[in-house]
Amino acid sequence: MIALLEQVNFWHWIAFGLVLLLLELLGTAGYLLWLGLSALLVGAIMSMIPMSWSLQWLTFAVFSLFSTWLWWRYQHRKDRVDDQGRTLNQRTEQMIGQTCILEQPLPVSQGRIRLGDTSWLAKTDKPLEAGTLVEVVAVEGIVLVVQAKQ
Repeated sequence: MIALLEQVNFWHWIAFGLVLLLLELLGTAGYLLWLGLSALLVGAIMSMIPMSWSLQWLTFAVFSLFSTWLWWRYQHRKDRVDDQGRTLNQRTEQMIGQTCILEQPLPVSQGRIRLGDTSWLAKTDKPLEAGTLVEVVAVEGIVLVVQAKQ
C-alpha cells in the first residue's frame, strides 16, 4: 500500500480534484467543492515542489479543513444577517403595511378588524369610524396597531 501511495504524482491530485468537482455538480450542496479545490491546489503545489505521500495528504487535509471552515464562517454570518430581515412564517410581521377599510367603528381601546380572511384584534390611539382606510403600523403580540391612512 505504501508503494502505491509513493507513486502518486500531481496528475493524480488534479484528476482527483476534477472528479470531486464533477461530483459536486450532481448536487451535493457544496460538500465536495472545497475538497475538490483543495485537491487541485495540492496538485498545483506538487507540480512545483515534490512532496512525500504523507505530506501530500496532510496538505490536502489542512487545505480542506481551512477552506471549509472559511466558507462556513462566511455563510453563517450571511445567513444570520438574512434571517434578521426575513418575515417568512411570521404572519403577524407580514401584516405591517397592510391596509383595510373598517367594517365597524374602532374605539381607542381594543376592537376587531377584518384583514384578509381573518378577524384580528386591533387598537388605535384615536377612535376611527366605519369606512375609514387604516394601515397596520405595528404588531404587539397578537394585537395589530392601526392608524388612519392619509
